Amino acid sequence: MTRPVPILMYHAVAHEPASSIRALSVSPEAFAGQMRLLAERGFTPLTTARLAAAWRGGPPLPQDPVLITFDDGYRGVHRYALPVLRELGFAATVFVTTGWLRGPHEIHGAALDTMLGWEEVRELAAAGAEIGGHSHSHPQLDQLPDSELRYEVARCQEVIAEQTGSPPFSFAYPYGYCDRRVRQEVRMAGFAQSVAVGNTLASPRQGPFALRRVTVRRRTGPKEFARLVEGRAIGRTFAADRALTKGYALVRGSRRLMRKAARTRA
Repeated sequence: MTRPVPILMYHAVAHEPASSIRALSVSPEAFAGQMRLLAERGFTPLTTARLAAAWRGGPPLPQDPVLITFDDGYRGVHRYALPVLRELGFAATVFVTTGWLRGPHEIHGAALDTMLGWEEVRELAAAGAEIGGHSHSHPQLDQLPDSELRYEVARCQEVIAEQTGSPPFSFAYPYGYCDRRVRQEVRMAGFAQSVAVGNTLASPRQGPFALRRVTVRRRTGPKEFARLVEGRAIGRTFAADRALTKGYALVRGSRRLMRKAARTRA
């Protein structure tokens, strides 16, 4: 029987992040401590591509696998996280919002904080990090009309391939929002798997385009972090998040239907 795998979702790693992302950030010291806890307890970090290969009949997973993922592409991933990952020999996946990164495809004024530049992205890739897609401008993909959805996914893939020399394998949905239409568009664009949020451990039964992750926050202390990676009390830890998610899903579904009806009338 295939055991569930913890996929950790990080955002910014910074001493003083922007207020808008502070709750979803971690300090460099906290990140280093969390990575050392993984090393001390015998976890083996993998990329999302390596996990997919194992679940599709490839080489089996190690005894205690874990995935370390970063969303958006904040500069602290290179400045603070990369040295720790290098020291410990850990793999990771960085899902980049291509229009937020510093460089020729930047949407000026869109990013929430200081972002990676493409040279730093290439250094992360050279150090063994997998570079995945996270859309071009970070919209709520399930609320977009088909043409805009297609652009966001395809443009993200094109820019990553252009800047790194390799097409991205994996995709992360902005805000974790997706539906069947979004998942199909991501698959049709050439991505082989995708991750959402869900705040539970990942397993093959979720399907390759809806793998769940657990959120690591500023307030996540050492004991809670240990419980997350060991799969203990996750339901209790994220009970409030799940209640909000269910309620908001109903609202979002209604909004989507209203927009579709409006476009039909037009």
